Amino acid sequence: MTSQPVDVEPTAQPRLLTVDEYLALGETQPGYDELVEGRVVTSPSPLPDHNHAGFRAAVRLEPQLPADFEVLLDLDVDLELTPPTSPGFVRRPDLIVVRRTARERVRRGGGTITASEVLLVVEFLSPGSQRTDGVVKRGEYADAGIPHYWIVDLTEPASMLACHLGGEFGYVDGGAVHGVFRSTEPFAVELDLDALR
Repeated sequence: MTSQPVDVEPTAQPRLLTVDEYLALGETQPGYDELVEGRVVTSPSPLPDHNHAGFRAAVRLEPQLPADFEVLLDLDVDLELTPPTSPGFVRRPDLIVVRRTARERVRRGGGTITASEVLLVVEFLSPGSQRTDGVVKRGEYADAGIPHYWIVDLTEPASMLACHLGGEFGYVDGGAVHGVFRSTEPFAVELDLDALR
């Protein structure tokens, strides 16, 4: 039996997007999108427990912040890892602590929050996000120069890994904390992890 040639249309390679091109898309799928090396990546919407934990953390953190910082939930952050004309990186952390001037800048001039305006990023682990949050985003946030990154696992008993930039080594941490997290960095804070559930 001889095979017949099959005409196959060549598939066009998807074009890699800059941060501005990505932001111009708006929401493209159910769930939420992020931009990773110029590619749009869609994730499922968080579960209610996940959102509830982010809200509870924000409510507890806000009164402990220095006056020139504020908490924002579920917003795009331009990681500023590439020049504006190159394929970009935009992540949507569960919670960020930013300078108050960041929101004012976006209101006046558009765009999105930038990594250079972020003091702290917090991600709450989901069943499918352990590697992304613990390895991939940890590397990206460190490369972006975000000084502090907290990874919260709500699985009982709730725990948190508090990371801070450690020079050329990226983020360093002191191991997972259970119960109540207390620190003087990046600001004087006390956070009952079990109360976030």
